[in-house]
Amino acid sequence: MAGKLVLVGAGPGDPELLTFKAARAISQGDVILKDRLVPDEIIEEHAPEDAEVIDVGKKPGGEGWTQEEINELIVREGSKGKTVVRVKSGDPLIFGRGAEEIEVALKHGMGVEIVPGVTSAIGVPTSLGLPLTHRKCASSFAVATGHEDPSKPENHVDFGALAEAADTLVVLMGARRLREIAREILEKRGNEPVAILERGTTEQERVKVGTLEDAAEGKLKARPPAVVVVGEVVKWWREVLGRETR
Repeated sequence: MAGKLVLVGAGPGDPELLTFKAARAISQGDVILKDRLVPDEIIEEHAPEDAEVIDVGKKPGGEGWTQEEINELIVREGSKGKTVVRVKSGDPLIFGRGAEEIEVALKHGMGVEIVPGVTSAIGVPTSLGLPLTHRKCASSFAVATGHEDPSKPENHVDFGALAEAADTLVVLMGARRLREIAREILEKRGNEPVAILERGTTEQERVKVGTLEDAAEGKLKARPPAVVVVGEVVKWWREVLGRETR
């Protein structure tokens, strides 16, 4: 009898942002597959004592488990009738390859359950009082990845088009390409304010503020994991809440 895959979102970093449903799902796992950015405290507190916990996270630079190896592990453990709990940072279906793992599980007759998580794209700015929308200056926002699958035939997010389509832009996993991304947005939007939120909601949290020109010229840099927010909401955040680099 085939087992079950449970995709769990662990939130943006603060263990207290784990949902009740996510905690319950982890507590029922036979095998726990943990991503690198998932806090150890979450697994230590909620995983069963007899569960097998495997860290399948990828390190910066791509070292670690490949997606193919993770897929094979899910199928192998599922074929034993086990409940495989795949714990991902943020939300499991936003830039996390969760959809690929769902396909693999279903193809091999496994059951699938999905537990949403607080995505860093929204949770990190909100935790700092930075709104992605504001009645006076931002009626829309867009979220994009700055790190795409290199195997795709066309793997370039059109940041210029996004800049024209949405008031606030949020970029995840864009630290290494920040200068290039900033140049593209700057060309369409002019020199708007930028906030870089590193390791948001954790004790290692760091905030940097500046402009698109700063980022395009390399004066404003980001270290992963970071959430980059561009738009007039950053100006409001600085003026009203007094947020500056810290």
